[in-house]
Amino acid sequence: MTGQDLIGQAKTGTGKTLGFGVPLLTQVITPTSEQWSEFKHAGKPQGLIIVPTRELAIQVADDLEKAGKNMGARVLSLYGGKAYEPQVEALKRGVEVIAGTPGRLIDMIKQGHLDLSAIKVLVLDEADEMLDMGFLPDVETLVSKTPASRQTMLFSATMPGAIVALARRYMTQPTHIRADDGNSEGSTVDAIEQHVWRCHQMDKPELVARVLQAKGRGLTMIFCRTKRVAGNLAEDLAARGFASAAVHGDLGQGAREQALRAFRSGKIDVLVATDVAARGIDVADVTHVINYECPDDEKTYLHRVGRTGRAGNSGVAITLVDWQDINRWQMINRALGMAFNDPIETYSSSDHVYIGLGIEKGVTGKLPGAKQTREGLASEKLEDLGETGANKGRRPQTKNSSSSSKSNSGSSRNRPTKSAPVKSQSEKPAEAKAPREPRQRNRTRSAPKDA
Repeated sequence: MTGQDLIGQAKTGTGKTLGFGVPLLTQVITPTSEQWSEFKHAGKPQGLIIVPTRELAIQVADDLEKAGKNMGARVLSLYGGKAYEPQVEALKRGVEVIAGTPGRLIDMIKQGHLDLSAIKVLVLDEADEMLDMGFLPDVETLVSKTPASRQTMLFSATMPGAIVALARRYMTQPTHIRADDGNSEGSTVDAIEQHVWRCHQMDKPELVARVLQAKGRGLTMIFCRTKRVAGNLAEDLAARGFASAAVHGDLGQGAREQALRAFRSGKIDVLVATDVAARGIDVADVTHVINYECPDDEKTYLHRVGRTGRAGNSGVAITLVDWQDINRWQMINRALGMAFNDPIETYSSSDHVYIGLGIEKGVTGKLPGAKQTREGLASEKLEDLGETGANKGRRPQTKNSSSSSKSNSGSSRNRPTKSAPVKSQSEKPAEAKAPREPRQRNRTRSAPKDA
């Protein structure tokens, strides 16, 4: 609140967004402020939050818009995969706070639509990933566009020493605050019940389908390592009767937002995602998180598991480890100081699965029809965001569109119709045809010597 530079570290689900959002909003001059008439930079953004993913940009902007509603703060999310025009129009009307991803922010600056010369507060959310080598050039570009007198705050659940040293380049005498519970030694929230099982890849879909019928299960997030596995698993669970949808990088932004809206509203209760949804996404009442595949490292594990047990609620985290991933899991286990060094061998019929999660005996891998009460993804409208890029997701098939696509796919240009008969180029009047002379060929290769 005093404007001092800050490195903030806390467990996932403990309220970091408002931790930097409230101080930021108190420094912003809005159209309803008394100083507005004398403010030289009216309409220019005064607060900038840089985030690694599109979904996190949307969420942070929504949270800050709610927090600053009564003070008249205008908040805008800038991210790729969406049409430029609405974002440009919003910038022309004027905004006080921007939450965005590096790529779209830099694009807007290059096109002359975004001016960061009035920034008072700069925030890097999920700073450990933002300052990773992949994001570092973009972060340096954006920081160079802001005034040196700004307040800089970095927030994340994990903050390695090397990242802290790197962050200090952009800060002036920063204070490093680690918010922790003195009675807890673990890296995850104590309210999260954790299970780690060693299981076979072929049995995972059946095991997950039975876990999804556990007692008291609410909204569930399932994390996969690749986009293909996430898409296939979502389809498999839907075929088993579960209201599921996928979120991954191959989907268009409209389809990704459609799935998240359906998940938040309860129209679907199973969201299968890659790590694009592991950072910062806050959905109320997520009771279970399932790591369908072993995470790459301890940071990924913490961020995935942190989607449940948020804001004082309890949750269940289940990690499925393949035989070939045992060494990787043991490294994660040692780094986090947990007691799951040797995961118990588990199958979909194992008793400890039923007992530990409160699953009724006789449950199979298919959800009974009487329990299929969710509306499903189709009930959530797919918005047209004017998406950019080639990967826009599949368009919903309608009766007319499917029939027209079939007719177009048949290459109708090569098929004759009654109204416009097609003539081949070789068809000429009979009198114009002349007898064809035989073609003369000269051999240029000599015959073999022994011929």
